[in-house]
Amino acid sequence: MVLTKEEEAFIRRKHEHTLKLRNEYLKQSSNPFRHATGEGGTVFDAGLARFQAMRVSNYEHFKPTGKSFRTGLFAVVLPIAIYAWALKSERDGREEKYRTGQVAYKDRQFKFI
Repeated sequence: MVLTKEEEAFIRRKHEHTLKLRNEYLKQSSNPFRHATGEGGTVFDAGLARFQAMRVSNYEHFKPTGKSFRTGLFAVVLPIAIYAWALKSERDGREEKYRTGQVAYKDRQFKFI
């Protein structure tokens, strides 16, 4: 696979940035005087803090759209409605067989004995 000069430069910059972040993390995590700063035992990660803040405020910025409505309808409402309909029709059919005498009492699944 042949890379262009721009792609090589981008990969090189990304690798240098990764090395810089790795070295900074190792420097902070292995600092024996870290407890004196009062930060605790973990290294503060700004990217992780931004991600967690985004996850917390996700519902504050939610905008209902047609796509989100369809997703909720097909993922939540429709399966529940279809399952309820199937359950009701199966029970009604079984009850009809019991009431018309097509199933003997001894052959019923649930009996009061």
